[in-house]
Amino acid sequence: MSAPRVAFFGSPAFALPVLEAIRERFAVVLVVAQPDKPVGRGLKLTPPPVAARAAELRLPLAQPTKLRGNAAFGARLRESGADVAVTCAYGKILPASLLAVPPHGFLNTHTSLLPAYRGAAPIQWALIRGETVTGTTIMQTDVGMDTGPILLQQELPIAPEWTSIELAGALSAQAARLIVEALSRLPGLTPMPQDESRATHAPMLVKEDGFVRWGDTARAVVNRYRGVAAWPQTTAFLNGARLKLLGLGVTDGQGRPGEVLRVDPGGLAVACGEGAVRVETVQPEARKPQPAQVWAQGAGVTPGTRFDLWEPAPA
Repeated sequence: MSAPRVAFFGSPAFALPVLEAIRERFAVVLVVAQPDKPVGRGLKLTPPPVAARAAELRLPLAQPTKLRGNAAFGARLRESGADVAVTCAYGKILPASLLAVPPHGFLNTHTSLLPAYRGAAPIQWALIRGETVTGTTIMQTDVGMDTGPILLQQELPIAPEWTSIELAGALSAQAARLIVEALSRLPGLTPMPQDESRATHAPMLVKEDGFVRWGDTARAVVNRYRGVAAWPQTTAFLNGARLKLLGLGVTDGQGRPGEVLRVDPGGLAVACGEGAVRVETVQPEARKPQPAQVWAQGAGVTPGTRFDLWEPAPA
């Protein structure tokens, strides 16, 4: 077939490299993004990054508030003449009636090696769970949650120092390359069903996912820090007060979970269930980040001080 005409569904900045890569090679006949939302203290109505970029490029843009039962939007997608639709971090569930509109359906760029880490936060949970390799999957979207057949897949090694911020950047670039390959090979790709027995899940993060579990191993505490770096970030408690912790790494030492072992120019060494972590920077609530040693001196934190222990409620 000739080069397919593409409808692109995406919302956050993560999706921008994918949109740019597609429009360089293919005709983008419609861009679909989430509606504008109030942002900042002034609650100024602000378009998502994909919508803002589409407006700059003067691409046809739609921002429907809902998709299910939206006959007008279904008609607009049909009238766009799209041969295929691509989704990248769009943020809404697609109903079956919409999936049937483009002749070649919907292709989704998912940031894991499916069937591993289906769901809203595959980048974050891969890091939290200590994975050393992840990747991108181009899949044919169906009505399930990331359950459709796989069209293309490519691995990506995770650098030990990467947080969710760096990993998202690397996966965004990989997704941009891989979706161009997939579109170039349509309709010659062979769909491969996912192995349901190997499926794992990556639910949307909540604030409590960023709370430090001092009883975990030092490596697990650092992996959680890496996974929640973009949001909700790492939170600890001292005498009930919340503190953001930044610059975490594994260090030497042993003690009671949450116990401060050392305070020096390199930061704090805090014991975990196994080993210890170094904390370089501390940010008390409603204050700016400061070197951990400076914060400790002001807060009267010395070796032997113990952070509050927090554990998730039983499921």
